[in-house]
Amino acid sequence: MMRLCLGMMMMVLVAACSSTADLKDAPVPLGDFRLEHNIVVASEVQRSPVSRKATEEQLTESVRAAIAERFGRYTGESRYHFGISVEGYALAPPGIPLVLAPKSAMILNVTVWDDAAGKKLNDKPKQITVLETFGTAPIIGTGFTMTAEEQLTELSQNAAKAIERYLVRQQSEEGWFVPDTPVDVADGAVPAAG
Repeated sequence: MMRLCLGMMMMVLVAACSSTADLKDAPVPLGDFRLEHNIVVASEVQRSPVSRKATEEQLTESVRAAIAERFGRYTGESRYHFGISVEGYALAPPGIPLVLAPKSAMILNVTVWDDAAGKKLNDKPKQITVLETFGTAPIIGTGFTMTAEEQLTELSQNAAKAIERYLVRQQSEEGWFVPDTPVDVADGAVPAAG
């Protein structure tokens, strides 16, 4: 009985963890980044055969809103643009409790544009795959516990968080979002020591 209670408590704790829990905190550092254009398309999206339906408009609006919520917090001076294509999705239908609990998923292609340079930062789109938040409903499945709209919102928020992790990694490994060397005009346009 004690193990069952502990197991249930762990599931509740995991379920409470969401990809938006950190939005109340300061954003993770991304250098001189500010999102200017947030373009999301789903014109060629593929739906899993075992999925609830979502319209192209629902998909694009949900992802666009999650991106705006997460990246609207960045106030750098340099402008960047996202080109995001929703490639595929699965919104879990009701399953068979304890036997089959389908999971929701989404696949996106992400391209990041540098406004000042007028070019893409990633020549090839980065493909990102996200699943519903682990622990949301591990035994019953979100098909029973959430509407299709709620599932789509959760997937979109998870996608925005995954994109943020990708950008942080690219900043660290590739030097993305680092401002040009500042110029000290008072000293005769000599680059400032960094």
